[in-house]
Amino acid sequence: MSDATPADVAVAAVEQESFGAVVRDRWEGIKSGDVGSLPVIVGIIAITAFFTSKTSIFFSAVNFSNLIGQMAGVTVIAVGVVFVLLIGEIDLSIGYVSGLAGVFVAELQIPGSGHDFPGLIAIAIAILGGASIGAAQGSFVAFVGVPSFVVTLAGLLIWQGVILNILGTEGVIGIQDHQINDVSNYVLTKNTGWIVAIVFTLGLAAAAFGAHFSRKRAGLPTGNVLIAVLRVAFFGGLAFAAVAVCNHARGVPLVGLIVLFVVVLGGYLAGRTTFGRHVYAVGGNAEAARRAGINVKLIRILVFTISGAMAALGGIIFASRLNSVDLTAGGGTILLDAISAAVIGGVSLFGGRGRVSGALFGGLIIGMISNGIDLVGYTDSVKYITTGVILLAAVTLDTVARRRQAAAGR
Repeated sequence: MSDATPADVAVAAVEQESFGAVVRDRWEGIKSGDVGSLPVIVGIIAITAFFTSKTSIFFSAVNFSNLIGQMAGVTVIAVGVVFVLLIGEIDLSIGYVSGLAGVFVAELQIPGSGHDFPGLIAIAIAILGGASIGAAQGSFVAFVGVPSFVVTLAGLLIWQGVILNILGTEGVIGIQDHQINDVSNYVLTKNTGWIVAIVFTLGLAAAAFGAHFSRKRAGLPTGNVLIAVLRVAFFGGLAFAAVAVCNHARGVPLVGLIVLFVVVLGGYLAGRTTFGRHVYAVGGNAEAARRAGINVKLIRILVFTISGAMAALGGIIFASRLNSVDLTAGGGTILLDAISAAVIGGVSLFGGRGRVSGALFGGLIIGMISNGIDLVGYTDSVKYITTGVILLAAVTLDTVARRRQAAAGR
């Protein structure tokens, strides 16, 4: 038994939660391989500096607003990818699931077709369809035991074929419903943008300090209050800065709020719920999770359901941005960009490690590279090579970090 008195324990707890102790612990974590979001932040700064030196347009309010629209679809899809990667699986069907959802909303809003639903109803049906596809694919993985790579590769081919079959005679479907088109094209008024920033900051503060006092009442470690204050101030400041920049152009794009809502909701599910803890447990060691009483099969089905739903929402964003869908819906680099965004954002391909917010950072990097290269006038080959190099660097960093953490016993 320990000889420490309650007073000694209290003093040790204070020391452990001091600002200096937190900083020292974080520094030790970095040295042992737990770098967190640091490489992503450095990457964002470096990319911004490079393209700003090439063209002044890159660091402008108008381009910032455009960047939000460009990165939105991939980022939303990447949020779903994060959950799949956290359990150590993969979903290769997300590109064409997103394309199929875009086709769904386009078909369901055609005037005089006999199934012309209001825009919001069409969107809900498309997202439900994507979630159903994800659940079906997840069931093959969970119950039959077919590797997710094979199941979702088959899904990629199947849903691509379905898109070609639906659009084979028409080729292109224009979207006329304003509710669908507003998803990517509506801009908030300037005052509404400020209100959103205020609500976001207050909500962030309420969540942070609510958790602090709840843990304090329960007698659990609360962490350093100053760290919580700095975190709220930092992210709240980013929100106000983003609104200020957007208001120098047209205003805050609605699709930016959709992305923020999806990332916050996904982060809450992963970090604050029993479901999220089970996802990390399954990703860390599925057999140990099963023996601990976790329904591993259900977790697998649910994460693929989330992936399908997020892919569908991303597809709706793409269709709304173009005001139409065609035979290329879901194709191109959507699949690779979404997976790259999740991995570049710090989510491990080995499962059990990463945050949903990584999808936002990774999506931002993918969007910045694409946007900057287009502005400077480089060829697509440069875009692909650059993205590939960054992806390889992210996976290499993750692999090395895992080895260093294992060696350090963290």
